[in-house]
Order: sequence, then C-alpha cells, then structure tokens
Amino acid sequence: MLDRDQLEELLEAMVERLKGDWLLVGGALVALWLEPRRVTADIDIVGLEGTQGERLRLMEFAESQGLPIEAVNSAVDFLVQRIPGWRDEIEIFRERGGTRIFRPTPTLFLLLKVRRLSEQDLADCLKMLDRVGDEGLVLDAERVLRALEELDTSDDPDLDLRRSLLQEKLAP
Repeated sequence: MLDRDQLEELLEAMVERLKGDWLLVGGALVALWLEPRRVTADIDIVGLEGTQGERLRLMEFAESQGLPIEAVNSAVDFLVQRIPGWRDEIEIFRERGGTRIFRPTPTLFLLLKVRRLSEQDLADCLKMLDRVGDEGLVLDAERVLRALEELDTSDDPDLDLRRSLLQEKLAP
C-alpha cells in the first residue's frame, strides 16, 4: 500500500521524468488532495493522448521506481473516456517543464465513482463534497444526480443504499 508521503515522492518523480499531459484519478489523488490518511494499492493515471507509448512509459517509470508495473494503472482510461465531455472537466494539479498532471473537477471525480461506488468510493465522494463546501469548488450536482438515476438497480442492496446516500448528499 502506498501512503501520502510515498505518493508525493512518486508524483514528483513523474513530473520530472514523464513528459506530456496526464490525468491522475482514484485513491492516489484522494490521498494527495482530499484525505492525507488515505492509502492506495496503485496510482490511477492516464496519458491524455491515449497512446500505447504513454502506457509503455508508465510501465517503464514504475519499474524504474522499484514498483511492480501493476502499481501504475492506466486502464482507468476506459472509465474516463465513457464520460461525455471529460476533457472539459480536468484542471492542472501539478506542472513542471514539459509535464502537466491534471486532476478531475469535482463533477468528473464523482462521475468516475458512482457506477462502482464501493464503501471506499463513497467515503472518497463524501470527502470531495466536504472539499466542495469548504472551498466553494464548482460541482454540477444535477449532472451527477442524473448519472445516478440512469444506473440500473443493483443486485447488491448495499450498493443501492450507498447510491441513495450519495443522492441525498447531492440533492438541494
């Protein structure tokens, strides 16, 4: 498991070594931005060009840092690209030289979490909602509510309950 300090070191190394534009999402982003006590097993990061070359560079980077290649997850691009207009929902998180690492806006962050919405995902979403309230960040709550309403009822009653809890937090 990677903690905030380890993730901070890895992100600094990424900014130094991985040129181009990248999108950081998932637990690593939560640990670095929302909840310093959060740990994660991997770093969900996507190259914005969407090329195999970017994926290869991520694997090489992981290996150079002594990490298993599974510790850098670029498969999250599948989830990101399913969200219409996702490129309009990213903001610079870190930037240096020829490298920019973006983070999702609160809207995109929640949209990426609502389908699976594990217990950890719900906790992450609630942290995001706290951040939105504390800092006055922009959140398109209506869009997230629509996304929740469009989901099929789950075979898992706990998932349906977590979705309902998130809906209650988002509703005006």
